[in-house]
Amino acid sequence: IYYDFSGYSDMAIGLGRMFGFHFLENFDYPYISRSFTEFWRRWHISLGSWFRDYVYFPLGGSRTGAGRHVFNMFVVWLLTGVWHGANWTFVLWGLYCFAFIAGEKYIGLSYKLPNWCQHLYCVLIINLSFVIFRSDDLGHMMRYLGAMLGVNGWSCDFASFYLGESLVFLFFAVLFAMPVAKWVEKALQRSPVPILTDVLYAAVVLAVFLLAMACLVKGTYNPFIYFNF
Repeated sequence: IYYDFSGYSDMAIGLGRMFGFHFLENFDYPYISRSFTEFWRRWHISLGSWFRDYVYFPLGGSRTGAGRHVFNMFVVWLLTGVWHGANWTFVLWGLYCFAFIAGEKYIGLSYKLPNWCQHLYCVLIINLSFVIFRSDDLGHMMRYLGAMLGVNGWSCDFASFYLGESLVFLFFAVLFAMPVAKWVEKALQRSPVPILTDVLYAAVVLAVFLLAMACLVKGTYNPFIYFNF
């Protein structure tokens, strides 16, 4: 879901720049977050900014009492869920996000944990939230969560098969969910020979482009999830 949404946004940003328009980044490495609140500052920034400016602030934002502030967050997340579609799964997903963000604000979920535990907590609740988000209905969601938690017994056959099939993609997916490209770019900027940096950058971009084209030729038509929203 992250690469689908972020890739769709990056394509729009790149196409816009070709025509002289400069759009802001929409995803800022959300999987390096250490809290659900931070995740939502980095995830779908344009959507979050719109609800902040046109719903959250007009309701009073955080400049109110605790009860009213919780109510404001509840309204924002309920509407965020409904915005994605007229399905109970989206409503539940919005309330799920509200519960964890309110919990982090007023109970301090995750903030007293070591850094690695905060990352683990964040990835866990993000992935559970996406099960709700992508399920066709509540029944499908319950069956999926039950399978993940081993309610009907553990079956690793399918997991092992898909892990083996996608291990390379999973490795690079995890790697580039971190700001590796920015780290490399900063390292190259310190190069004493700028022309070599430019040549290396062009070679990497070309290699990634050819790899993407090869994957497109090999694969089947798979429309963007983001296109639905």
